[in-house]
Amino acid sequence: QVQLVESGGGLVQAGGSLRLSCAASGRTFSNSAMGWFRQAPGKEREFVAAISRSGRSTNSADSVKGRFAISRDNAKNTVYLQMISLKPENTAVYYCASAPGYTAVVVTPNAYNYWGQGTQVTVSS
Repeated sequence: QVQLVESGGGLVQAGGSLRLSCAASGRTFSNSAMGWFRQAPGKEREFVAAISRSGRSTNSADSVKGRFAISRDNAKNTVYLQMISLKPENTAVYYCASAPGYTAVVVTPNAYNYWGQGTQVTVSS
């Protein structure tokens, strides 16, 4: 069983930065691709960024390219999402997810078996 706990969300002004963290329990972290997704009110959950098992490959949604960066520390069982130049439209609940057994980057939510409870990010204008 894998448990994921996100932290680092909060209220920030437009143009500001936040770093989200996701701490994973269990022994599968280093064997799992990881991803971040988000869901804004009234909208469907959408892909934000993903990272391969090794951390050498990443992918992100076009809307956040150049502003958001995903990284991981396998020694700490933690994945991060660094967000800069935040915009009001980035307001959402951000979820991290784990895809055990996947080596490469995974962008489809159906491939992820485990999800965190989410952390709220609110960007004021």
